[in-house]
Amino acid sequence: MMANQKVLALAEGWIGTPYRHQASLKGVGCDCLGLIRGLWRALYGREPEAVPAYGPDWAERCGEDRLLRAAERHFIPLAGYDKAMPGDLLLFRFRPHYAAKHLGILAEEGHFIHAYEQAAVIRSALVPAWRRRIAGFYRFPEI
Repeated sequence: MMANQKVLALAEGWIGTPYRHQASLKGVGCDCLGLIRGLWRALYGREPEAVPAYGPDWAERCGEDRLLRAAERHFIPLAGYDKAMPGDLLLFRFRPHYAAKHLGILAEEGHFIHAYEQAAVIRSALVPAWRRRIAGFYRFPEI
């Protein structure tokens, strides 16, 4: 099974996991970063680096694009939506000139899987409101 297919299958298994800030346990709780951390552990055995504690407003306060830099260190950058495939990582920036602060996994038929605050890990349509906030596309390294 190719990495992308495995990532997507794993992400689908997290659907329904409750939203919990800073958590990363399938079926128990996670936030959007916790979902990606859990997928990484399932694929590679352990996380590539420690994640420091962070508040819900970390991106607005820190001024650094930490998620984008981490994605560049550990994932394979893609040139854009036309190069992305189901199973690829999406980074979202909610406001121009702010740090990217949301993550999801591209799914089939114009959807993505992400941990949605105040809800759970869900599959959402990648509607124009989400699509215009994409800050980067990345592929998981081969297993």
